[in-house]
Amino acid sequence: MAGTLNKVMLIGHLGDDVKIHYFEGGGSIARFSLATNETYTNKTTGERTTTVEWHNIVVKNKLAEICEKHLTKGDKVYCEGKIKSREWELEGVKKTTYEIHVQEMNFLSPKSEQKNTNSNSEKQNPNGIIDDLPF
Repeated sequence: MAGTLNKVMLIGHLGDDVKIHYFEGGGSIARFSLATNETYTNKTTGERTTTVEWHNIVVKNKLAEICEKHLTKGDKVYCEGKIKSREWELEGVKKTTYEIHVQEMNFLSPKSEQKNTNSNSEKQNPNGIIDDLPF
């Protein structure tokens, strides 16, 4: 294989609200943590164990603004992007962190907190999502 591939796909829950920073030139960058988990059965004890992995998510520009507006702690999302490392030095000690730079995202949590304000023109389905109906 001549080429290489740097691609990450995650489905997880936000560990905190989205934090966004706006730049003078009009760009923006948002960051949040994402938790993924794995459950397995310990073969010696028979006990079910869940492990959690935390990921540092970075989103830029318009997608960052959409995330800030619509996502909150606990929401479930699908993220697709690439992994990047970032290095810095703190008090003479070299530090490294790994981030997932997201290029595509789907929101997977239903927004059931929407209110049904006009029962004649809107009906709420069993999943808590409001649909506009023509009657």
